[in-house]
Amino acid sequence: MSDIERLTRDIKRFRDARNWKQFHHPKDLAVSLVLEAAEVLEHFQWKNGAELDAYLKSNKKHVGDELADVLYWVLLMSHDLGIDLVTAFDRKMRLNAKKYPIRKVKGKHTKYNRL
Repeated sequence: MSDIERLTRDIKRFRDARNWKQFHHPKDLAVSLVLEAAEVLEHFQWKNGAELDAYLKSNKKHVGDELADVLYWVLLMSHDLGIDLVTAFDRKMRLNAKKYPIRKVKGKHTKYNRL
C-alpha cells in the first residue's frame, strides 16, 4: 500500500466514523480545500525577509498542520471523484515539461504564454 493509499484510507475512516460523507459534495470539498489553503497563506501575510524566516522557524508545526489540512481535502476530493492522483500528477508534470521547456524558462518566472 502506498503512502497516498494509506493516508486516503485513514481520512475515509475518520470521515466515515463521524458520518460526514453526507456533507461532502464536490463543491463543499473544493471550498474546504481553498479555505485551508488560505490558512496556509495567512502565515505569510505581512511578513518578508528575516521576519518571515524567523516566523517560519518558530511556527513550522503550525504551517505543517495547515499543509496537512490541505492534503486532507486533496486526498478526500480525489478519492470521492475517482481521480488517481499519482496518474494525474505524472500526466501534469509531463504537460508542464512541454509547457515550460528548460531551454526557454531556466531561471525565469515568465508565464508559458509569454515565452
